[in-house]
Amino acid sequence: MIGGPVAGQRRGFLLGFGAYLMWGFFPLYWPLLRPAGPVEILAHRIVWSLLAVLVLIVVARRWTQLRAVLADRRRLLFISAGAVTIGMNWGVYIYGVNSGQVVETSLGYFINPLVTILLGVVVLEERLRPGQWAGLAIALAAVVELTFDYGRLPWIALTLAFSFGTYALMKKKADVGSTEGLALETLLLAPIALTFLFAGGGGTFGNAGWLNAVLLAGTGVLTAIPLLMFGAAATKVSLTTLGLLQYTAPTVQFLCGIIVFHETMTTARWVGFGLVWLALVVITTESLLTRRKAAALRELEREVELV
Repeated sequence: MIGGPVAGQRRGFLLGFGAYLMWGFFPLYWPLLRPAGPVEILAHRIVWSLLAVLVLIVVARRWTQLRAVLADRRRLLFISAGAVTIGMNWGVYIYGVNSGQVVETSLGYFINPLVTILLGVVVLEERLRPGQWAGLAIALAAVVELTFDYGRLPWIALTLAFSFGTYALMKKKADVGSTEGLALETLLLAPIALTFLFAGGGGTFGNAGWLNAVLLAGTGVLTAIPLLMFGAAATKVSLTTLGLLQYTAPTVQFLCGIIVFHETMTTARWVGFGLVWLALVVITTESLLTRRKAAALRELEREVELV
């Protein structure tokens, strides 16, 4: 029995690491779908993800949970907003990868935790600690520096970060399971995706060989598997562990951009990324120290109560 929780945590860690690792290697998949364009790939991903997650709901017998969410108008509103933002996130990500800007897409997910903190201040009126302010200031300096290097705002990175940060906020507000949430989000987006495909936007499917058709259909499974792994991990490991694991995906994406796709990294770009990494180190360290102090304080209070 003693090894039970430890084994569960180990499985949770491996599941979480596996999920983020899969997300990190996503840039290797999207180019395989050419000659399909980003919008067609996005439409297929929505439709096939809906089919995949509906199969999961049937197998897991989660219709009761799904009906409960459908009956709640407030939660549906948040899910609808989440559907729009995740659709935007998927589309921009596919465009970024297939247009040779994998490194910038990785930047988006590196700064996503910083955007989440910023949204907490703006939307939830949370108060920042000094370390968090320092991290956000460094991140802002990084964005300014990268803007000068790119000659434009790193809009792909910023769109990915803010869309996913908003999506996470909507998920938190809706308080819906990952399977039911994805089912409803893709269900809301599916009419638009199907209209596009049947109106001639899906010309690649079936006309570019059987392998291309299989890979396009595979986007549904590719979306569902890491999501399920992450959902299982979230129940077995701490939020601190998940918070640290989240850097796996953008790190792998970044390495793919440099090693596999041979994208250029100027000195100024390295400086900009270095500032982002410094901001993450500052915020992560501050968060870990704050939680450790809070845990120590709770332990002290329990000891006082026992005395």
